[in-house]
Amino acid sequence: MATKTRRRGGGRAGAATRRGTATIEQMPWRLPVNTDRPTEPLDAAGVQAIHEGAMRILEEIGIEFLNEEALVLFKKAGCIVNGTNVRMGRDWVMEMLGYAPALFDITPRNPDRKITIGGNHILFGNVSSPPNYFDLEIGRKVSGSRAQCADLLKLTQYFNCIHFAGGYPVEPVDVHASVRHLDVLYDKLTLTEKVVHAYSLGKERVEDVMEMVKIAGGLSEEAFAARPHMYTNINSTSPLKHDVPMIDGCLRCVRRGQAVIVTPFTLAGAMAPVTMAGAVTLSIAEALSAIALFQYVRPGAPCVIGTFTSNVDMKSGAPAFGTPEYMRATQMTGQMARFYGLPLRASGVCTANVPDGQAMWETSNSLWSAVQSGTNIVYHAAGWLEGGLIASPEKFIMDCEVLQMIQRYMEPQVVDTSPDAIAIDAIREVGPNGHFFGIQHTQDRYESAFYQPFVSDWRNFEAWEVAGSVWTPERAHGLFKDIIAGFEPPPMDEGIREELEAFVVRRKAEGGAPTDF
Repeated sequence: MATKTRRRGGGRAGAATRRGTATIEQMPWRLPVNTDRPTEPLDAAGVQAIHEGAMRILEEIGIEFLNEEALVLFKKAGCIVNGTNVRMGRDWVMEMLGYAPALFDITPRNPDRKITIGGNHILFGNVSSPPNYFDLEIGRKVSGSRAQCADLLKLTQYFNCIHFAGGYPVEPVDVHASVRHLDVLYDKLTLTEKVVHAYSLGKERVEDVMEMVKIAGGLSEEAFAARPHMYTNINSTSPLKHDVPMIDGCLRCVRRGQAVIVTPFTLAGAMAPVTMAGAVTLSIAEALSAIALFQYVRPGAPCVIGTFTSNVDMKSGAPAFGTPEYMRATQMTGQMARFYGLPLRASGVCTANVPDGQAMWETSNSLWSAVQSGTNIVYHAAGWLEGGLIASPEKFIMDCEVLQMIQRYMEPQVVDTSPDAIAIDAIREVGPNGHFFGIQHTQDRYESAFYQPFVSDWRNFEAWEVAGSVWTPERAHGLFKDIIAGFEPPPMDEGIREELEAFVVRRKAEGGAPTDF
């Protein structure tokens, strides 16, 4: 990896994260591989029907692109541009999609935390972008702060089942929006060593993040642009629209070799047809229109198609998540992603307002639909509440228990059928009248035979009662406090830290980013 010469040498003590005394025994860092066949509710005719519908939208109805540079590029590519409406032929779209890689890596400042997106990998990220925060100590919903954001970043670093750091885990509204990205990215790059995200909300924010990622990695411009080191995620403005800053940010990223995720946010019955097939078809058309543009600009640019298709509560109009319809839409989009040869992004989401039973069954539904759909990168996998309006550290920790269970579920050891696993000799030794607790076959394996939880309580009611009758969110809150109290940031070269600080100071003095949209 090509690097610039540092002003000061240093302190980077290898790739390992300093963790101090372990608060919990957690599974080691790994990139989980989904070994299950995907759930495919659509037959071949259904896949073709959605593809045909998406192509007809692109050819006959068109997508509104409010970004002037995008309109120029579409004209140059031979698409039909009428004002802000762009219609594009299916042959051109499919040609462009053919350039997109099905598999790529993103390498953060610690190369040992490199992630692979695509294939059978399934990766999990933290909650991103809620404006509000809730924990059991505060006991109510409050606006997010930088300190709360930093605590959630510490959880992002601490848990090995979290593979990348998404957007702000809670919006620090106590920091002015013009410089918020600078402070949060500084915290993110110093408190974590995992892949980070840039908001495509104006050129300044995207360019600042790319520069800070370069600095944190000690990279020259050539080395930075040679492979992905960070990513952005955008949403279309459904129905049928892409806005100015998000397309601008993606164009800036792909021109410098960085990864882009395009995730239409389509709610059936509101911003999309009330039928799930119609909502998925609209979502596919919106995503492919942008991905085709990015491939035209830079063939081979790393792109991911995202799904955020759910439904509204028809009684109130409010979004609903973790529903049966959400699960099916995710599975259907997984089929379409494989049809187009693109990696897939989905989410771990719920509508619940507090970290309770509803929160966990809705989130589990959404996470398992990601598994079933062959999703490669799962946004909001830990900490999401109230349809994305609240971030919660207790929910973060409870979700990480589920994520670890999913990872354990996928380990080859669980379904091992070797002679030792079939265990004929052990069965013969115990016979019909004994038990397996004390035999050597069990003793050799008892420490690693089964998943061990860190927040679930497997004691019976009486033992749980004697121990204080502590409910799951309360246990999670205690773990949150312990993790934060013992947290040690990953090592960073002091010269790099100083360069990051100087960049933030300079960009703040220059005014940061405009806040007029």
